[in-house]
Amino acid sequence: MSERSVDGAGGAGRDRQVIGLISAAHFVSHFYILLLPPVFALVKADFGVSYTELGLALTVFNLVSASMQTPAGFVVDRVGPRAILTGGLLLGAAAVTLAALLPGYWTFVAAYALLGLANTVYHPADYAILSMAVSGNRVGKAFSVHTFSGYLGGSVAPAVMIFCAAAWSWRGAYLVAAGLGLAVALLLLTRGGILPNRMPAPSGPQPAASLPATQGWRLLFSAPILRNLFFFTLLALSNGGLQNFSVVALGMLHGTPASVANTALSGFLLLSALGVLLGGFIADRTRHHERVAAICFAATSSMVVLIGWVDLQTVLLVVAMAAGGLMNGIIQPSRDMIVRSVTPPGSFGKVFGFVSTGFNIGGTVSPLLYGWLMDRGQPQVIFALITGFILLSLLTVITRKKPEAAQGPVPLAARSAGS
Repeated sequence: MSERSVDGAGGAGRDRQVIGLISAAHFVSHFYILLLPPVFALVKADFGVSYTELGLALTVFNLVSASMQTPAGFVVDRVGPRAILTGGLLLGAAAVTLAALLPGYWTFVAAYALLGLANTVYHPADYAILSMAVSGNRVGKAFSVHTFSGYLGGSVAPAVMIFCAAAWSWRGAYLVAAGLGLAVALLLLTRGGILPNRMPAPSGPQPAASLPATQGWRLLFSAPILRNLFFFTLLALSNGGLQNFSVVALGMLHGTPASVANTALSGFLLLSALGVLLGGFIADRTRHHERVAAICFAATSSMVVLIGWVDLQTVLLVVAMAAGGLMNGIIQPSRDMIVRSVTPPGSFGKVFGFVSTGFNIGGTVSPLLYGWLMDRGQPQVIFALITGFILLSLLTVITRKKPEAAQGPVPLAARSAGS
């Protein structure tokens, strides 16, 4: 196969297959993250435990994911992303099956620890495969579809779990979810031959920012990668505030009815998902990803200031949050392209695994921080902090040192050799 065929019609078809397979795996990842919340009451009653005790399962899941995601990235780079991704899907399906079939509370918590371990493979393996196997002029769209599939998995999980639990109990719903993971794993086993399973050796010019340290932990603790870890943490802190606390904060601050605030939040989430797809097209048409992110951060921060300091009526509140959601979504493919631009070939797994840990860090801190502020009757401080985190994100991207050599697509020969 020639380079022309990769970038032409044949290459486009191959790219679509790669993106489809990886997006299916990412769909499962986010679906599994939201298995428990819709059936909290049923599981609580079955085990006879408190909500706090049941929440321990989610805490264990996140702690295992946070601590093991970077090591998983090293394994991806050493063993190969296709095998690790398939293994993660199988392990996740097994963990969900054990959670459904084993009778005790502590075995349920242990199953969630296993599920957290399975969750560590998705970002390192997914981003490694997309960076290696998708043509360079389509990587932005690939990242956007990948992110959108995660949004989709999380959005359908509550309805599916509630429906299945009503028909077959929460345990039956978990078995259905396990079947979903198993089905996607079998899809990778039978159709995954187009996916690369070996990381390419670095060749050609490397991004200048990555030259001082191109291997192992030295790379991860280099300034460009640490900057991106900080960037991802700030995104998690700001988005966690908007998604989890805007409804109650608006109610306390402006007396906004919960129905109105939830409608506005739904507009934010829906337009975020659509913005991700739009952001992919934008990311493929510019190398100035930091400018895209900066413009969107400025618009999003303006939205937060507006809703936090002005008592908007229903229509204006929904429009403002929907517009902010659109900008929030557009940022995300450019975010991933910024990480890719400072990552040397052969290190995609470890780098994306490491910087994605920022989501776990922010996700752990933000509920405690914002919950503490709500308990003290300080909803406006929540919006002030969200604004501050967004502006810090803006500062992080506009002050970064741009690579002297842009990270291009992995050469065809390297892709073919690994598949």
